Amino acid sequence: MHWDRLFEDLEGQLASEWETERAVLDAESERLRIAGLDLRARLRMLSGVGAEAVIELRTGRRLPVTLQTLGADWLAVASRGAAGAHVAASALLLPLRAIAGIAADHGMILASLDEPASAAPSLRERMTLGFVLRDLARRRIPVHISTHAGDDVHGTIDRAAADHLDLAVHDPGQPRLAGAVQGFRIIPFSSLVAVRTASDQMP
Repeated sequence: MHWDRLFEDLEGQLASEWETERAVLDAESERLRIAGLDLRARLRMLSGVGAEAVIELRTGRRLPVTLQTLGADWLAVASRGAAGAHVAASALLLPLRAIAGIAADHGMILASLDEPASAAPSLRERMTLGFVLRDLARRRIPVHISTHAGDDVHGTIDRAAADHLDLAVHDPGQPRLAGAVQGFRIIPFSSLVAVRTASDQMP
């Protein structure tokens, strides 16, 4: 009996030491995994579940949104409006470089640390901002553009080149007709903060 108790005690100690060592290794492995996690992986997860968040733009503006789609260099979101506000639903394209921060509930923040379901980016994730803007130009969808300079301008994109777009400026609700156009602007992609369209105008 003496030896049985001794061996049981040793087995218990050894199992405890192994469990402690395994916990330390697991914690270190998790720290290393998170150290290699980039913002795109977390945005992919948040977009995939349609997370609600508040996006803070580099201009200081805060937008309550539902995350929808991640592109190569942009994030598509749906505006939620301020609590109690009656605003028309709109879809926004936000260049990733225009985003200063993202506020979400703690559960979503933690969930965004999970491993992505697929390491390979989808076709949509490979679409650049220029590619999407060229499609908006082709469809003649009116847009409301905000820039880093604080300008807000409404119009229709005539064309989108490699790093800039041409905008025919006209009033909201007006079609892009010669008589309605008030002027033309060349806007570099680097100055874009948000490109907004009405949700019912999106394909």
